[in-house]
Amino acid sequence: MLTLDELASRVRDGAIETVITAVCDMQGRLFGKRVTGEFFLEHCRDHGTHFCTYLLATDMEMTTPAGYAHLDWASGYGDYQARPDWATLRAIPWLEKTALVLCDSVDEASDELVPFAPRTILRRQIERLAARGLSPQMATELEFYVLKESYEAAHDKGYVNLTPFGWFNEDYQLLAATKAEPLYRRFRNEMSSAGIPIEFSKGEASPGQHEVNIHYANALTSADRAALFKHGAKEIAFQQGVAVTFMSKPYPSWTGSSGHIHVSLADGATGQNAFPASDGPACGEMSATMRHFLGGLLAGAKELSLFMASTVNAYKRFAPGSWAPVHLVWGRDNRTCAFRVVGRGPALRIENRLPGADSNPYLAFAAVLAAGLDGIEREIEPPAEFRGNGYTATEQPRIPSALYRAIDAWETSKLARRAFGETVHAHYLNMARVEQETYDAAVTDWERERYLERG
Repeated sequence: MLTLDELASRVRDGAIETVITAVCDMQGRLFGKRVTGEFFLEHCRDHGTHFCTYLLATDMEMTTPAGYAHLDWASGYGDYQARPDWATLRAIPWLEKTALVLCDSVDEASDELVPFAPRTILRRQIERLAARGLSPQMATELEFYVLKESYEAAHDKGYVNLTPFGWFNEDYQLLAATKAEPLYRRFRNEMSSAGIPIEFSKGEASPGQHEVNIHYANALTSADRAALFKHGAKEIAFQQGVAVTFMSKPYPSWTGSSGHIHVSLADGATGQNAFPASDGPACGEMSATMRHFLGGLLAGAKELSLFMASTVNAYKRFAPGSWAPVHLVWGRDNRTCAFRVVGRGPALRIENRLPGADSNPYLAFAAVLAAGLDGIEREIEPPAEFRGNGYTATEQPRIPSALYRAIDAWETSKLARRAFGETVHAHYLNMARVEQETYDAAVTDWERERYLERG
């Protein structure tokens, strides 16, 4: 991590030549500009850079779909300001003589944060909790596949018949992980050097699948780390001549890639974890704050699933026996449940197992905090702990099985409107509809194989 003075010093002595200003789009990707160090210090230090407004009203293919209020061709697609958050300034070890700063999206006409920018949405939920004297502490586990093909080779093959970096279940397998250790070592060491502290890396439950655990921090810092890790991992993989993908379900037979979120709430005055009951046993008795937060997660997960799973593909990860949850139940150290209570004492926390690795960390974090805060405000008590195989809890509510079901839940959600406001609700409803309509218009290989001759 760098201070602004340290950046200036490194630019002057030639250690930093390029500064990247980056914002996060709705899909969770980083966009921005590269600026020479000298120009950045002379012209961008005080006000940042600019980016076209359409970057917050586009789809995965960067088209300009209709339906976004005030962000269309009639608006002229002007500029937003990318205002640096200096707490995120860091050197990037895998890019030569380069520093990066994450930016907030600002409407210069009003000097206000753009309300539907993902980083703004998370900031607002953090502020709502701060008003109650609580500070969310969060962390991510990210799973991904390493492919032997480069990104160019994968594209040339039409993204079919791709080769995972392995050929058997790699879960905790040290030998299998060793085969790609030159890559994983770079992930651990260079990410940690960039202020993204990696606790562990390990093989996961499918050939070529791996997981990293990023150390916990306050919610905004943790979301920043997750977004930067996913972006940086792709850059490092590109340099190594391979590809990594955070897609939830690349092939039907491959285990889905998760993006689990761990959360606890700290007392804003003391910094102590507010989840353990002060008078409870050491094994992890929940305080009223934790119970109500958990109750809110269970009650609100269906309505806010769009922020945790925003693509058509994301919902194909939710299947019985898949290591991804299906039913909205909670348990202690139970990986078949949507919400897993783990740790004890100051480490007592909730693991949300719903998000996939492809989720936008800012939106997924915001959904977790909004649902949990709703539980605190309305004192929602969670149901009894589920014991046993959560995949058999068929009498309990389940996560939407497809994007179109999540759209219906979001569209009619009072919670989404109450937590995020009408502007954000409408903006992301349109985003999801665009995704669904694009998918509905596609003709897949599966359809041709099934219907072309026999239909």
